[in-house]
Amino acid sequence: MNMGKTAEEFLTDAEQKVFDQRHRQIINFNIGRYDTAVERGLSRLANLENSKRKGHVIKWRSMENLDKYLIEFEANFQKRGGKVIWANDVEEAQQEILKIMQRVGAKSAIKSKSMVTEEIHLNEFLEANNIESLESDLGEYIVQLLGQKPYHIITPAMHLSKEDIAKLFHEKFNTPPDSTPEFLVAKARELLREKYLQADVGFSGGNFLLADTGSICLTENEGNARLCTTFPKTHIAIVGIEKIIPSIADLDIYWPMLATHGTGQNLTVYNSILSGPRQPGETDGPEEMYVILLDNGRTNLLAQKEQRQGLYCIRCGACLNGCPIYRNVGGYTYNTTYSGPIGSIITPHMKGMEEFKHLSNASSLCGKCTEVCPVKIEIHKMLLLNRRDSVNEGLVTGMEKFGWNWWKRAMKKRKLMDFFGGKMKNFLLKKLFKKTWGHYREMPQVAEKSFSQQWKERHKEE
Repeated sequence: MNMGKTAEEFLTDAEQKVFDQRHRQIINFNIGRYDTAVERGLSRLANLENSKRKGHVIKWRSMENLDKYLIEFEANFQKRGGKVIWANDVEEAQQEILKIMQRVGAKSAIKSKSMVTEEIHLNEFLEANNIESLESDLGEYIVQLLGQKPYHIITPAMHLSKEDIAKLFHEKFNTPPDSTPEFLVAKARELLREKYLQADVGFSGGNFLLADTGSICLTENEGNARLCTTFPKTHIAIVGIEKIIPSIADLDIYWPMLATHGTGQNLTVYNSILSGPRQPGETDGPEEMYVILLDNGRTNLLAQKEQRQGLYCIRCGACLNGCPIYRNVGGYTYNTTYSGPIGSIITPHMKGMEEFKHLSNASSLCGKCTEVCPVKIEIHKMLLLNRRDSVNEGLVTGMEKFGWNWWKRAMKKRKLMDFFGGKMKNFLLKKLFKKTWGHYREMPQVAEKSFSQQWKERHKEE
């Protein structure tokens, strides 16, 4: 995929989604409910700004000492019988997983919700190697049944209405076409429950890695992550290296902030701290537990002193829900694992500036993303820095350079701005932009005389 094609697809898909009335209605309804819940949740926090600052500083310390904390995590996790695998990229992670699956003779796997497993295309990879892989999170299960990817990093099926899901279950499982959400949840629970017992391997991500105890932390609302990490004999957690935090004591800030900004809850229903496989005398847990520490471009972002803030993200999804662009173009348009504002600032560094620089331009720079971020990442500033970097690296087309050069000249010289009259400007707008910008929109009408010309004429009369 090249730079031009990816950006072109974004523009085409964005235009289609922006004018899809049903899509807008569903997204605005679902995000509206989220906004109400989060506003209520945030009102319960005694000092929100102080909590944000504290979360930012802890993450700053974690990233500045990333090498130290990761080694500390590895040592503490191994003390309790866990095994750590370092993966530089998607292919390494996939091959390490396949080795484990083949060694234990696994034919089936069950997964809890994890964006990093989407990042390494785990389901497709396992299926290509004749291993059944099933999502257990209800939203992920629904999009898997549809053959789709998660639409949103917190709410995978946000783009679907309850009628859409009822229709899907009717087609797949012959449930009544007018089933209620409660009935559909009960049906999904019935279908999934036996799969936990049958699966050979359980997969999870990790919301946080604790350096001082050598643990992974999972926060969820459905209980499926606990089942995925407890019933199968082997548990594999794939976690991005940026998820490390220094201490278990830091969870008192991150768990409530993640829950409140993610769903509006004080705390999610299930919170687990896993520190290795089942110990002697324990009744629950896997016989083997692996943690795969994934880089996959994160160190590229770490090397950017001004932009490494992007690694502070705790994946709450608040910036997506607040972003006017995301709310209109939708999650799939971004064509990347992490969509919305946070995806726009990290993807060019993780997957290549040349191919994904256009995402940093898909913003109104209103600053809402920065305003809502629970760890105070200056997202709108990062978008501008990415734009700067793409220009400095020469990743702009000749036409773009030509256009901005003439715009700069015109803006600096009034004679050039007024050289073409209003009639000529309107003619050029209609000819140059009618099939692109003006395809669905009414073209702006430029006044026949500029403000400067009108000012001069008026003052002459006086």
